[in-house]
Amino acid sequence: MVAKEQRETVSDTGLNKQRVVAEAVRLADREGVDGLTMRRLARELGVGAMSLYHYVASKEELLDGMIDVVFEEIELPTEGIAWQPAMRSRAISARQVLARHPWAISLMDSRTAPGPAHLRHREAITACLRKAGFTVLMATHATWLLDSYIYGFAVQGASLPFETADELATMVEDVYLPQLPADEFPYLSESAAELVVAGYDPAEEFTFGLDLVLAALEPLRASS
Repeated sequence: MVAKEQRETVSDTGLNKQRVVAEAVRLADREGVDGLTMRRLARELGVGAMSLYHYVASKEELLDGMIDVVFEEIELPTEGIAWQPAMRSRAISARQVLARHPWAISLMDSRTAPGPAHLRHREAITACLRKAGFTVLMATHATWLLDSYIYGFAVQGASLPFETADELATMVEDVYLPQLPADEFPYLSESAAELVVAGYDPAEEFTFGLDLVLAALEPLRASS
């Protein structure tokens, strides 16, 4: 077994662990994590499959590294500002990152060997909440609630057949409304028609719900 320190070094082929992990992230972004195998990754890198084990000891270590890359991209809560805007910015950043890497959603909290970026991320969140006056228990509740909202929204967003207000309006008019006769579905038909007229933008749903969650957490901080 190759020592971890040795796996960090650059080889004569120009490979190192960082490049292997980065290519694995790109492959998962294109095809999902289920399509990621050591053999496929080696083919993308132009090397033999067994040579990858010089840089990562197993697929589990590879996944740990990939998730750490994702955490590295998420904006940490900014120090020196109030906890709500700090956590709001972090949540928005996390949603944007998971939109780029949807394969990571189910793996974010499942790793038993978190990397340095993952640990820095968790430390920053906990520090933000604790400095704001949340007890350890309430900070834990807040973290679970926020992450559940972020991950759940990311899963839902990845499955929607539209992204923008214009795309939704087109789908409502061409696909949904013909299936909603007003005499049979009066409320659904009314809602669909009015949302199109109002220029409803589904992209605003995330911050709408996020602000409600943050507002609901404030009394817990004050009473903790």
